[in-house]
Amino acid sequence: MAGAATPQETRTHCPYCSLQCGMTLTGSGRGGRDLEVQPWAEFPVNEGALCRKGWTAGGLRGSRDRLTTPLLRDRGTGELRAASWDEALDLVAERLTGLREQHGPDSIGVFGGGGLTNEKAYQLGKLARVAIGTSQIDYNGRWCMSSAASAATRTFGIDRGLPFPLADVEEADVVVLVGSNLAETMPPAARHLDRLRERGGRVVVVDPRRTPTAAHADVLVQPVPGGDLALALGVLHLLLAGGHVDTAYVEERTRGWDVVADSVAGWWPERVERVSGVAVAEQQALVGLLAGAGRVVVLTARGAEQHAQGSDTVLAWINVALALGMPGRPHAGYGCLTGQGNGQGGREHGQKADQLPGYRMIDDPGARAHVARVWGVDPDSLPGRGRSAYEMLDALGSTTGPRALLVMGSNIVVSAPRATHVAERLAALDLLVVCDLVLSETAALADVVLPVTQWAEETGTMTNLEGRVVLRRQAVPAPEGVRSDLDVMAGLARRLGSPVDFATDPEEVFDELGRASAGGVADYSGITYARIEAEHGVFWPCPVTGDGQPVHPGTPRLFAERFATPDGRAHFHAVDHRGPAEAPDADYPLHLTTGRVLAQYQSGAQTRRIAALPDPGPFVEMHPQLAARLGVADRMLVEVGTRRGTLRAPARVVDTIRPDTVFVPFHWLGVNRLTNDALDPASRMPEFKVCAARVAAA
Repeated sequence: MAGAATPQETRTHCPYCSLQCGMTLTGSGRGGRDLEVQPWAEFPVNEGALCRKGWTAGGLRGSRDRLTTPLLRDRGTGELRAASWDEALDLVAERLTGLREQHGPDSIGVFGGGGLTNEKAYQLGKLARVAIGTSQIDYNGRWCMSSAASAATRTFGIDRGLPFPLADVEEADVVVLVGSNLAETMPPAARHLDRLRERGGRVVVVDPRRTPTAAHADVLVQPVPGGDLALALGVLHLLLAGGHVDTAYVEERTRGWDVVADSVAGWWPERVERVSGVAVAEQQALVGLLAGAGRVVVLTARGAEQHAQGSDTVLAWINVALALGMPGRPHAGYGCLTGQGNGQGGREHGQKADQLPGYRMIDDPGARAHVARVWGVDPDSLPGRGRSAYEMLDALGSTTGPRALLVMGSNIVVSAPRATHVAERLAALDLLVVCDLVLSETAALADVVLPVTQWAEETGTMTNLEGRVVLRRQAVPAPEGVRSDLDVMAGLARRLGSPVDFATDPEEVFDELGRASAGGVADYSGITYARIEAEHGVFWPCPVTGDGQPVHPGTPRLFAERFATPDGRAHFHAVDHRGPAEAPDADYPLHLTTGRVLAQYQSGAQTRRIAALPDPGPFVEMHPQLAARLGVADRMLVEVGTRRGTLRAPARVVDTIRPDTVFVPFHWLGVNRLTNDALDPASRMPEFKVCAARVAAA
């Protein structure tokens, strides 16, 4: 490979977002305690660029907060004490075996994460269904990608966040970002917007806040939180009324258009303005921009998706892209900006309640037979569909729900909606086991805490937002006393009497994953570690080919000839706007929305422990008009209240947000005590992005 790293360097990928930026790590100090991050200019996704989180990613190495021994809780005193690995794993297996014998395998729940490698996500699903026998497994990606996944699967027959490489957006004429603060959530990707504009393209941002992403945009549209769906319906109405629908494309490559065309007839601009807060003139200008463009890319993100109607919102924006004739055309179409580092791969290989590896559905007899054959078990021994993430947490400790929970790669107490209620459910468990590298807020509540490796101390694959499978290589050894998640799962499986062995070598696990995914929607069977290294990542689907046939090149771009539906056509879906599950009223007159800030990532369990990353704590962003009405000045302490809880934090008075809306970043404990647990009926996504709130000076 050109420009190969020196023996002292390891080429790997950032531990944070779904860009999976390439980086080079060099260990220094005694035992490689310190990690120096350097660019990897040849990796095409980021071309050597990193955000401040990436540059400081080595900061957790050697932290005093690092866990290096298992911890067991004395329920009498509430204290955690150090224990040996054998004592800890024996205790967990004994307790789980007892619960399984007394209450059945579904008395044990498993909760994974979108930051786990493909190997760990795959093995976690296998652990749950084979070694434990439970149907109760899901993961925090249900709160991140599920609405977009549901919509894409129903429309295109396949869920891959971006059906094209991210760099393709540079060649579009117009890019519409719906609910994405890309400049803060994945800063190296913003260069694509700048290059697009340099060559004369236009960028549209749809967001209730004027985020830093708007600095890279030509047009900012600020709907009320929850108004994205109504706006999309109005855009399609105007496209149809103006004769801007690509009828030839619609007839040749889609189905269901007539029903959708009828469904938007009542969404005239004045109605859309009343519902969404977007003025008629702004709607018309946006439609004029789209209608005059030859290549349009529509990208959605969590701002549009984390709603009780998130799936419908994505479907509505996909309808816009289809009506314009864009999906499948070069440098055009629809895509979703995946959030978590392995938000894509994490939902493909079996840690969701309804899925088996390869994006197979667990209630499909053929899928069960194929995966069971790879695993060496009877298909009838595999459990069926379980509860989705929040529904499982809501049932913890109840007479019909799990009585024990194994958590791997997630900090539930901070990240779950209606977090106070979730903490109460965790407390009702007979046993809570958490695998983590630090004592996170969730680990601090556990009966057993198992210290596991961090990204630089292990090897494994991730699948980025483009569907590009990349390889993280171990750069430094783990601290003494720390084990990999694969080791933990193998040790538990053996103690639980698993009928099959669980490998601990990540490459061996990946090869098995490939066989299990073969023939599925997300087919990895033709991908190997060697190919990933040689090709700077391989795009799935990439099936294995027969003897004498050329190696499959992978699939950077989908839909050029047909969609992945049985009839090869994209399917329009008629949707309607119902509004947020909880609308403002006299008692709670404001919209509360949440999101990220540049320096922090997810629940902050890692980033908040890195001194080089600013940690101002939570704040309440509000418009000067609202602040004046409340008698609040900048940095004054205010109290935000919803029907689920309250939070005190300093005010941040800015003119970049709507006057009827307040914003709080979600990286700190307490913020998600406010959010609503209303679920999208299709994706089971909670409504993180909008609820009714009130604010007062504290």
